[in-house]
Amino acid sequence: MKLGKNYKKVAELVEAGKSYSIKEACELVKKTSTVKFDATVDVSFHFNVDTTQADQQIRGTLILPNGNGKSKKICAITSKVEDAKAAGADFAGGKELIEKIQKENWFGFDVIVATPEMMGELGKIARILGPKGLMPNPKAGTVAPDIAKAIKEFKLGKVEYRLDKDANMHLSIGRVSFDSAKLVENLEALVSTLLRVRPAAVKGTYIKNAVVHTTMGPSIHFAIGE
Repeated sequence: MKLGKNYKKVAELVEAGKSYSIKEACELVKKTSTVKFDATVDVSFHFNVDTTQADQQIRGTLILPNGNGKSKKICAITSKVEDAKAAGADFAGGKELIEKIQKENWFGFDVIVATPEMMGELGKIARILGPKGLMPNPKAGTVAPDIAKAIKEFKLGKVEYRLDKDANMHLSIGRVSFDSAKLVENLEALVSTLLRVRPAAVKGTYIKNAVVHTTMGPSIHFAIGE
């Protein structure tokens, strides 16, 4: 892939082979955006885990202290429709919304949250939701008896983290317009959470590689103390 002049210019700011501190990386990533819009700041990890083993799966949620700058449209599948709407759900309903997804291939939302009593109905469209990563799951915080609390948490910046089959993980932690201090807070919260959920079966180095980068910007390696 041919690299543009702007990319080459900002890439020179990143010292090859250096592993920056989280603070240094977050300050530098703001300087390496090459696009005119408010680019997303993403973080990528590669883990030393065997994803074929159930006890080495890494999946959960956390609320980023400063959100990630992305507004999420939330669809609540629940019998507590009024509670869901009052909490900020963009769409709320029961079987009629499930039928809309099934019959109209409707996906005008980013997250589905559901109360437990609706999971039997949602199971009927699991084959539709699953491949899109939208099937509600207790581990993702998207199945909850308190639907209002779940909705509010996602609106506040709750994000899901999970490994792919190659032991990689990718998340957005903010925007270039964020103060570097807010990016630092978000990244430190994420790293702290990932270290806390380290599988007991993992020996040696846990996180083999960690980089932060903007949309179409160069990767900046940062150090994680394990």
